[in-house]
Amino acid sequence: MTRSFLFAILAPATFHATSAFVMVPSSPSISSSKTLRSMSTTTADGYVVDPFKRNAIYDQNMAQYLVDLHDSEATFDFCGGMMFQLVLSDALREHLVKLASNEDEEAALKVAKASKYRMHQLEDYAQSASADNLGIFHGREIRRVPWAQGGMGFVLHLSLADAQDPEGWTTQEIQGYDGWRHDVGRDWRTGDRLEREGFDNFRKKFGPDSFSLNHRFYLHWDGLDRLWLSAEDGCEGTPVAKPNPIQSFFNKLL
Repeated sequence: MTRSFLFAILAPATFHATSAFVMVPSSPSISSSKTLRSMSTTTADGYVVDPFKRNAIYDQNMAQYLVDLHDSEATFDFCGGMMFQLVLSDALREHLVKLASNEDEEAALKVAKASKYRMHQLEDYAQSASADNLGIFHGREIRRVPWAQGGMGFVLHLSLADAQDPEGWTTQEIQGYDGWRHDVGRDWRTGDRLEREGFDNFRKKFGPDSFSLNHRFYLHWDGLDRLWLSAEDGCEGTPVAKPNPIQSFFNKLL
């Protein structure tokens, strides 16, 4: 799906368990999160993006991989050049840490097969706000975040659904969710509005001018064994190495 980058960065007031998944339990060959961190931080950027190296370190433990991407302030390349830093809420990070050490395949992170490259292709897909924190997740794309890695001020924020997560979707976000539609016609939220709805420290966390749009997300592979984080509307990203300082400078000029 193609986005209009210039349109999307305007203030929000201008915007009016299945056969599809591959189960990815914790890896029996890796004993602890500490071991994973010490191995993953041997790369120049502090995290691994090459599929071969990723598999050598994590095997199929994608829950731990997501945690390490968050901890290393990793960036995802969304929609062909939009650099988003992955940020997990504390509650979701804790949930993923538990999944990473759990050998029960019924409670494992799910990654869809390469043939399921759009959410609507998943078995039992429905246009709703539901998420199970295993195969489908609640998230937000957040703009104008001053500290975001990638040089563009973008954050991809994932939170825990249907639980006591202070950074989770507000009641209003759930009730009004229509993430299968194009984002241009959807309801972007300012920071002060999200705080009124219940995300108390949104601007303190993401910056005074930050604003957001909520999406459901899922994970899938591609034919090159890369991991993709895909929104319901079709925009998706894969982990990439952090841009060099010169690239970041020119990104900020856009």
